[in-house]
Amino acid sequence: MVSWTCCSTGWRCPASGQLGPQQAPEARRRGGALSERDAEPVDAAAGMSSGRVDGGSGAAAHRRSEASEGVAQRDEEQEEDAEEDLRDGGVPFFVNRGGLPVNEATWERMWKHVAKIHPEGERVALRIRGASDLPKIPIPSVPTLQPSTLIPERLEAVQRYIRELQYNHTGTQFFEIKKSRPLTGLMDLAKEMTKEALPIKCLEAVILGIYLTNNMPTLERFPISFKTYFSGNYFRHIVLGVNFGGRYGALGISRREDLMYKAPTFRTLSELIFDYEEAYRRCWHTLKKVKLGQCVSHDPHSVEQIEWKHSILDVEKLGREDFRKELERHSRDMRLKISKGTGPPSPTKDRKKDVSSPQRSQSSPHRRNSRTERRPSGEKKPTEPKAMPDLNGYQIRV
Repeated sequence: MVSWTCCSTGWRCPASGQLGPQQAPEARRRGGALSERDAEPVDAAAGMSSGRVDGGSGAAAHRRSEASEGVAQRDEEQEEDAEEDLRDGGVPFFVNRGGLPVNEATWERMWKHVAKIHPEGERVALRIRGASDLPKIPIPSVPTLQPSTLIPERLEAVQRYIRELQYNHTGTQFFEIKKSRPLTGLMDLAKEMTKEALPIKCLEAVILGIYLTNNMPTLERFPISFKTYFSGNYFRHIVLGVNFGGRYGALGISRREDLMYKAPTFRTLSELIFDYEEAYRRCWHTLKKVKLGQCVSHDPHSVEQIEWKHSILDVEKLGREDFRKELERHSRDMRLKISKGTGPPSPTKDRKKDVSSPQRSQSSPHRRNSRTERRPSGEKKPTEPKAMPDLNGYQIRV
């Protein structure tokens, strides 16, 4: 039985003063009760419906099933590559591609979609849009921490901020995340997220987590994506994996408490992933695939792209022990890249490398020859013949 719950998550007016068009005064406040199905506990970056087999002979049903699976697989690949036609556990959700403030077409489409997915239908949309006394929601403040603050405490503050933004239940993602964009562009988008302070989904939380941890050079960050199966539908979720002092954890947001933040206390990457797998099992989800990215640079101006899926692990095909070995192999690869200096550079090191002494003007004195131009320490200076002194002006005393 699918049950529905009501939550107080709505949306917040952006810094520009409005979320929707000029003629939508209800956008100036955040409120309303938009819900999601409890049977869909995972934040999905994309999803798809599985094919159904209707009646007929066994052979025909089998052929239809195979054809349906083939179409589903192609749809899945297209979704991952083009990032279009996004679905949340079989239910499509939309992305605001027009920026903020939201244009009228996107605004109306959002409310139309709310009327479709909410159990109360159009009544909830009319109730919220027609209300004049919606409560004013406080805007979360970006955490400001001292450099002396310990990394685990900083991570808790970052996660607290992400949680205070709240999960977006409207069915429309407010910020368009293109995974192919360079890191500097994604960081600009994250800065806009902190300015607008709107509810977010899991992919937005990952970008925001990277942005808020760029000033922690000793913390390694890498994306972790999950694909699960439940009740005929596929679900996708993503978190930001972290590694500090050899311990693993994660930042993120979800409709489920145990599918988001993980304190950096796990000794290995496999322990962290298995903890998520157990959390999915409690939701009656079957973990199908795990995608692991490489470490993300700490340089917010980097033009590199985030490597989202360096390792793609099929849980069913690998088996338990091989799955664990592949997870540990990926963690070794990340450590090896960092130790070789091919991983994400530290901002401090970059600054030291780029800093050069000011150019000396033409009139300024030049420095003495460099050490390489000096004579070897063992080489003696050749003695020059000294001229005999003129003794005519001197008297020799006896």
